[in-house]
Amino acid sequence: MSIKLFDYQLKAIQQMKNGCILCGGVGSGKSLTALSYYYLQNGGELISLIGGDYIPMDDPPKDLYIITTARKRDTLEWEGELSPFLLSTHPETNLYHNHKVVVDSWNNIGKYVNVTGAFFIFDEQRVIGSGVWVKSFLKITKTNDWILLSATPGDTWQDYIPVFIANGFYKNRTEFTREHIVYSHFTKFPKIDRYINTGKLLKLRRSILVMMDFKRETISHHEDVYVSYSVEQYKDVSRTRWNPYKNEPIQNAGELCYIWRKIVNSDQSRQVAVLEIFKKHPKVIIFYNFDYELEILRNLDYGSKVKVAEWNGHKHEPIPNSKSWVYLVQYAAGCEGWNCITTDTIIFYSQNYSYKVMVQAAGRIDRLNTPYTDLYYYHLKSRSGIDLAISKALKEKKNFNESKFVLTI
Repeated sequence: MSIKLFDYQLKAIQQMKNGCILCGGVGSGKSLTALSYYYLQNGGELISLIGGDYIPMDDPPKDLYIITTARKRDTLEWEGELSPFLLSTHPETNLYHNHKVVVDSWNNIGKYVNVTGAFFIFDEQRVIGSGVWVKSFLKITKTNDWILLSATPGDTWQDYIPVFIANGFYKNRTEFTREHIVYSHFTKFPKIDRYINTGKLLKLRRSILVMMDFKRETISHHEDVYVSYSVEQYKDVSRTRWNPYKNEPIQNAGELCYIWRKIVNSDQSRQVAVLEIFKKHPKVIIFYNFDYELEILRNLDYGSKVKVAEWNGHKHEPIPNSKSWVYLVQYAAGCEGWNCITTDTIIFYSQNYSYKVMVQAAGRIDRLNTPYTDLYYYHLKSRSGIDLAISKALKEKKNFNESKFVLTI
């Protein structure tokens, strides 16, 4: 299988260096670009990346470790990316002798803190905060070459602290905090009021961020499908602050929003809308948030010959390969780390609070190698206050805040 990179991928490789963040939208081909960079860094030839015959790397090249999501590891997605380079996690099918290729999940990153002299690809950026993953990441980066892959840059400057430390820009989190963070004096717990010396931060970020600038060949069609809901029940909960499902008072804003959404999302009109869309698109991915939504979606009458599979906290089933299928995916478990090029349709049964999650979920079918030009996204929503408020936040590319919304009611 020959390798033929796009111009924007070749441009990215020219800009890449040890410790960089390769940033490209979902479906941009970051994995192939990262492996191409590794290939060139280990004695490979550029001609092999633009359609020419494969020229082997140095034998052996540096051991390769890919830290990714559990799903990408379990579905062997990286194996497919490795094969054009004649690389494999199985020694018997690896071209190179005495060479190790490991693909594992972020949950197991601690197993590799003593590895030295290897090359690490950190996929689906997880090094945020100061937990165990970050500590392991910082140990690994001291004695190995490495790059990070991310669909979206960090949301705040805090998100960059581990990468800045790994690149030697700061000794530790304390030094970064001292130079750049001003905390609010009006809160019981530490809360960032503002960042200072941001000119330096912008310069440092530019030095490590490699953006993949590519134009999509696909055309995305987003349609809002408005459905009904029980206005009377919704208003009753708003007025009484009473949980009708547990028959007890509602305790906080989070619970109130959950009840409103359950009333709205359980309405039969939403279920009818799913089946109407499915009639037009016999292979469909449906994203949902809650287990009660899963129960509803499981029990819809799609047809006796339709295969229904799930990916969530309970089940990890593969995408069906039948003529007609429904794939039920929980946002929290499956908004990233997998791809599907056998359908052109996603239904968002309910909205997620996170703009980033919604973008990542949509990207599951918008891939470079999809055979479809037109992609269809159906956003099911009602005209209830909660649905409209979530929609407004997402349209503004913001996350929905329950507490702020409840205060406006």
